[in-house]
Amino acid sequence: MRGWLAPGGRIVIALTSPYIWYTSRISGVIALVMLTLVIVLGILISTRVGGRRVGRFEITEMHRSISLVAMIFVAIHVVTTVIDTYVNINWISAVVPLTSSYKRLPVAIGTVAIDLMLAVWLSSLLKERIDPRAWRAIHFSSYASFVAAAVHSYLVGTDERSLWGLIVLGSCVAVVLLGGGSFSGTKPTALAYFDDSVSGLDIGAPVKFRGVISLR
Repeated sequence: MRGWLAPGGRIVIALTSPYIWYTSRISGVIALVMLTLVIVLGILISTRVGGRRVGRFEITEMHRSISLVAMIFVAIHVVTTVIDTYVNINWISAVVPLTSSYKRLPVAIGTVAIDLMLAVWLSSLLKERIDPRAWRAIHFSSYASFVAAAVHSYLVGTDERSLWGLIVLGSCVAVVLLGGGSFSGTKPTALAYFDDSVSGLDIGAPVKFRGVISLR
């Protein structure tokens, strides 16, 4: 924490610490990895890859749990980034694209990723009150969220420029591409919008319909 006397006699206190910065960096990396797993698990649920060796219920539970973990690490990433005054990113910039004075475009791409994840999550909570077509369209943005998160990580992330960071980022992209390839070559399982066998697992259970993955 640092402080100084600003014009007009105001005392300005800045909160910065290497621990906050490290937490922001590692939470961003973990959030990307968790988002990758969410996408892949959604594909597994949709295509029943693995047959009977892995039950749909088990994968669904993993999908729901990892989705929650992903959102938690996204929240940690946002909070630590905002409170660390080493970079000028405020709360508005965390949710409104192109409002950050620090690396405006790369930060805006990350903001878009967060907004899409929030939209998918909120639509999951309000599924029964949303038109099915709108609901599916929102959930299709899970893919766009991953792309935006990956691009943001490469452009802004300090670690993504290192060897291990490039390996992690490249692995996440490769896994999603491979999963998408297996999905395109497999007939998806059509689940009804309000299929009790899935939605009955409680809010947060993933639903796949026509190539749309639920991020919950």
